[in-house]
Amino acid sequence: MLSVNNIEVIYNSVILVLRGVSFQVRAGQVVALLGANGAGKSTTLKAISGLLSSEMGEVTRGTITWNDERVDHQNTEEIVRKGIVQVIEGRPLFQHLTVEENLRVGAQAYQGGRYVKQDLEKVYHYFPRVRDLRSRVSGYLSGGEQQMMVIGRALMAHPRLLMLDEPSLGLAPMLVQEIFRIVGEINRAEKLSVLLVEQNARAALSLVNYGYVMENGRIVLDGPAEQLLENEDIKEFYLGLNSLGERKSYKEVKHYKRRKRWLG
Repeated sequence: MLSVNNIEVIYNSVILVLRGVSFQVRAGQVVALLGANGAGKSTTLKAISGLLSSEMGEVTRGTITWNDERVDHQNTEEIVRKGIVQVIEGRPLFQHLTVEENLRVGAQAYQGGRYVKQDLEKVYHYFPRVRDLRSRVSGYLSGGEQQMMVIGRALMAHPRLLMLDEPSLGLAPMLVQEIFRIVGEINRAEKLSVLLVEQNARAALSLVNYGYVMENGRIVLDGPAEQLLENEDIKEFYLGLNSLGERKSYKEVKHYKRRKRWLG
């Protein structure tokens, strides 16, 4: 189980980004961190995965534990070997390599790629489109195809906790729906815990068991997905619906002062 306990994160020894963030991800659970740009969602993932140090950031208070072992001061390689794998926002890949070569790179994180053939078949089972594209140079893939590939590459590392940072970014709604469906299938079949960072609240809440809403480096609201979908603030600020469940018009949004009730 992942437990994030009252952490603070500072960049460049000056900029305070996270202010006392706490949450949990239980075994086999799918959890979402929701919020607008700048809320601190991606920083939270980087604090867990050990990537903060590459951006002059550090956890200055609180603890992050994985199965009761502290990981907040371990390096990224150690954390990956413990089964925590992050899919970074923006779909980074080795553009000059083929799809299958990219996948094989991911396999090196688990016992030096000893099970690469079986792991490739598993990825191709979940992502048939990736199988069809396995010989194509990855730099020529569409955004959705790249997203499937980088999730598949993460699976090659045998994660126990898969962290996805904005997987819907820049993708058409139908592709987002397909990718989230596959992630849900992987979660159920592999008993894999998933921590999802998303601005697309509607898509995220269709997948997760539990959600946390972040604002200005703090968690301001949390609850089961069904409860958050019925919350008036979530409807208003993240789903664009009014109190009657109708979609807000542009005129309403333009002249509405965004006074969030949970910050009042």
